[in-house]
Amino acid sequence: MRILLVEDDAVLSGVMCRSLGDTGHAVALAASVEEADAQWSAGHFDAVLLDLNLPENPRPDSGLGSGLLALRRARARGDRTPVMVLTARNRTDERVIGLDSGADDYLGKPFDPGELEARLRALVRRAEGAKDVVAVGRLQLDRRARRFRIDGEPLDLPAREFGLLWALMSPPGQVLAKRELARKLAEEADGPLSDNALEAFVSRLRKRLVDSGVGVRTLRGIGYRLEADAA
Repeated sequence: MRILLVEDDAVLSGVMCRSLGDTGHAVALAASVEEADAQWSAGHFDAVLLDLNLPENPRPDSGLGSGLLALRRARARGDRTPVMVLTARNRTDERVIGLDSGADDYLGKPFDPGELEARLRALVRRAEGAKDVVAVGRLQLDRRARRFRIDGEPLDLPAREFGLLWALMSPPGQVLAKRELARKLAEEADGPLSDNALEAFVSRLRKRLVDSGVGVRTLRGIGYRLEADAA
């Protein structure tokens, strides 16, 4: 997953970035409302981790305050990225305000990294389920029917390539790190997937997508992304 972490505590954000990075996620960090607003509006993220208690903006006339502003702005422009609010366990008022402002879940501090990871996956799964049909270029995925189509014509794939393409389109446009992609495929298999095995399945999928107008792009050192007209 590609995650935007909005957190001004340098120690906590460092720990979270390392923990999420170790499990294959790409993390963008914002330490202020201005940074969060800029990154959130400019990039595609699978989820946002948002601390509501960010420092006040040094320019009072800018109108920026707590992390709620970034959340409300995102929802106002139609951004439906899943948001998990990070808050102190005893601050019920923060949780209520955050949820009422458009957050999808909350997690109390301090928290266990394993719980954070599990709840992030649940958030993204719920968001993916909100749309039955998604598309990249001429390629369409009908989740309810569990079918891929190119220009309306069925695209039949072996199980591994099917799982790989499903992951790359959940949601479309995301960048999946090798480790994260291997984990997703391993969940449906009998054991872990090696880098060589993953690369072999990516190569096979690319061959299946020839002349489809869609391809799997390798972002060196980052991961894979499904793109329209990718070479």
